[in-house]
Amino acid sequence: MSFARHVPNIITLFNLLSGSIGVIFAVEGNLVMAAIFVALGIFFDFFDGLAARLLDVKSELGLQLDSLADMVTSGVVPGIVMFQLFKKALPGTSSGSTEWSTGDDFFQWDFPVLALLGLLITLGSCYRLAKFNIDERQTDSFIGLPTPANALLILSLPLILIFQPQPFLVDIILNPWFLGALTLFSCYMLNAEVPLFALKFSSWGFAENKIRYLFLIFCVILIIFLQFAAIPLIILSYVIVSLITNRSNGETVVERH
Repeated sequence: MSFARHVPNIITLFNLLSGSIGVIFAVEGNLVMAAIFVALGIFFDFFDGLAARLLDVKSELGLQLDSLADMVTSGVVPGIVMFQLFKKALPGTSSGSTEWSTGDDFFQWDFPVLALLGLLITLGSCYRLAKFNIDERQTDSFIGLPTPANALLILSLPLILIFQPQPFLVDIILNPWFLGALTLFSCYMLNAEVPLFALKFSSWGFAENKIRYLFLIFCVILIIFLQFAAIPLIILSYVIVSLITNRSNGETVVERH
């Protein structure tokens, strides 16, 4: 049993490792690999909580460690990715130099300053994780958009640009006004007092998880037909379905992410 209590935390550390590698790729501009490692981190994030429940080894350490890992995987990486999108969308040049800055050029930069607005997503994610770490309303749902869902939303944009470069989609995604609006919307939804159902399963029965199963089937269908372009629609549908469901059920509870 002594080893079992460490299993969820080990899984959480794999989440952190994946997110840290994702940061490196995002900084280098390799947004596909960044997305892959964020997805891997979210996979570990799903299973650390499941392992804690199955092994009955929930702990305050696990709660804090989970949020710290999520801060990197689902907070820092999407902020850098949005920065990279702003950098591509805004006027400005990049030297592409890999040399270290020294001497007189130490305080110079080769990106539009407004691109730093993308890091608001990192700040919004941090505030959400800190706020809900001390929130006592913890059952089987969220209040506000979970950081992993928000990360998937942001990281879907470069994937659409690379693998589904339809002209109208490219024009929308690389519009600075759209990126600015999405950044603000992201920060708002992360911290809004809006009840959203959680996709984490505490059991596998259909009756108690009907909404989750139906929503997952809907997601699979969208992904089959729309590929990466389905992800923003899935996140929007997630919010809409949650609002409808929680309005009828009167839910106002939250989980820790």
